Amino acid sequence: MPVRVGILGCAQIVESVLIDPAREIPQIDIVAIASRDSDRAAAYAAKHGIRRSYGGYQALVDDPEIEVVYNPLPNSLHAEWSIRALQAGKAVLCEKPLCSNAEEARRMVEVADAARLPLIEAFHYRYHPVAQFIDATLRSGALGRLRKLEARLKIRSARLLPDNIRFQPELGGGSTMDLGAYCINLLRMCVGEEPRVLQAKSTLHSPQIDAAMRASLAFPGGAEAAFECSHRAEGFETWLTVEGEHGSLRCDNPFLPQPGVSVTVEAGGESRTTRFDEPATYLFQARALVQVMRHGAPILTPGADGIANMEVIDAVYREAGLQPRLQAHAA
Repeated sequence: MPVRVGILGCAQIVESVLIDPAREIPQIDIVAIASRDSDRAAAYAAKHGIRRSYGGYQALVDDPEIEVVYNPLPNSLHAEWSIRALQAGKAVLCEKPLCSNAEEARRMVEVADAARLPLIEAFHYRYHPVAQFIDATLRSGALGRLRKLEARLKIRSARLLPDNIRFQPELGGGSTMDLGAYCINLLRMCVGEEPRVLQAKSTLHSPQIDAAMRASLAFPGGAEAAFECSHRAEGFETWLTVEGEHGSLRCDNPFLPQPGVSVTVEAGGESRTTRFDEPATYLFQARALVQVMRHGAPILTPGADGIANMEVIDAVYREAGLQPRLQAHAA
């Protein structure tokens, strides 16, 4: 039986994350979509061949046919509506970052554990063969003990209008909440430890919203790391570098590898570049969702990992002299 999914909201990302993959994965059935605007939900459902639409999120959460709720709402609504879905007996695939702050993340995980239901953070890049290759290379010990890492993710300022939700504090906005969340997640994956934030410096869009952030991290095992993210860059820029005692690794686009990406590993006096031209990250994430729901497969990006990521995000904001994102307001 296909995994029956309901979608909260008509966010732009929905098509890439689930609608396109569902066309290739018959084990996923998108049952319904909801919006606070019933006309918008109905139009979206008609356009994409979704059977039902709802003019409100709660109606979708209460739909007895749905077994997984996908939550791509603004960050400030992740905790509330994921918790409501879990309490209604639905598994949750929640967009990153998991919520507004670590306190909310802990509450989400408590509810998921009590309900014995999957809570999955949608860090889609982690499911792609590129991330799997990076992780396997570092776990193999080929580079020896890790010493220095850096992750960068910047996008062109022209891509986002000033009123974009990423710039709205009441919606959990900020560059670190969006692009920085990826960088932090990747650095934590590479090292396999939880870091301490040494320093952070932001470029502000408004008094509490970071348009860009640069931070340095220290890991218990001795590795040092830095990340830089920006919504106000002159062009798209992303990469990962890892230096170990026996070699190095570089990936030119670990987060959106679908256009084609290379990973170069230098170790033992040799340099080897591996090219990946795989399908979109979202396809691999959707396949993993099926495995979790139908076969009890381990969750690669569970809610517990989301707590750890949010703890670092909160610490980055504090070190930069900013407040962690606030508790969600009512929807």
